[in-house]
Amino acid sequence: MDIKGNTAVFLVADSGSATAKTRGVNGLIPARADSNTQNSCTIAEWHDLVRKTEFNVYASQGDQRKIMQMTTMAVVNRKIDSDIITALETGTQDTAAAASTASLAVVMHGLAILGNNAVPMDGNISALITPGFHAYLMQTKEFGSVDYINNKPFEGMMMMYRWAGVNFIVHPNLSGKATAAETCLMYHRNAIGHACDNERLKTPIGYNEEQDYSWARASAFLGSKLLQNTGVVQIPHDGSAFAAV
Repeated sequence: MDIKGNTAVFLVADSGSATAKTRGVNGLIPARADSNTQNSCTIAEWHDLVRKTEFNVYASQGDQRKIMQMTTMAVVNRKIDSDIITALETGTQDTAAAASTASLAVVMHGLAILGNNAVPMDGNISALITPGFHAYLMQTKEFGSVDYINNKPFEGMMMMYRWAGVNFIVHPNLSGKATAAETCLMYHRNAIGHACDNERLKTPIGYNEEQDYSWARASAFLGSKLLQNTGVVQIPHDGSAFAAV
């Protein structure tokens, strides 16, 4: 990845649809060129600024200046997640036209789509799933029983699981969460590009003497881009059964 001004450029290099060749009648091996695709995305600036009067800092419990800095960083981190998810959702492949509930068959459907696209099953496939999707998986014996897996998902209730060669990440902010139109995502790491200008990443804190308030700001310059449509699968999911009543 190269960053030039406010543009990040990601290189996707592969052999395309090339196949192995035998020598030609002239005794020479046919030569070819690699496929090099340049994918560009615009880097935008994002900020979160929080202020508290000196009275509020004094009257509140805990280290309020530290709390302000931590909350601004959390806001920017959520923006990073949102930016990546939005880019992944531009993928056009999906497991079904209508939402269904999570099952072994649904997970295998997503993996089969990636496999049919020759996406490598190399440990770099992840799935972003809603709490509802996770709740259904926990009731699937192939996911929750030690007869099938080494880890124990009911022990500690982790939010990230390694199963079927996929890193399952339970995310609370996927589109349509807790409805009959949730959007879960399965993808290979190389299918998505995310750029963040680390040199301009800042989390300063300060104090304004004139107005007697403390402040904290988090600023980041970032952008995301879908690089390979064949490496992303949307999984429509019905999580409405687990919505609050």
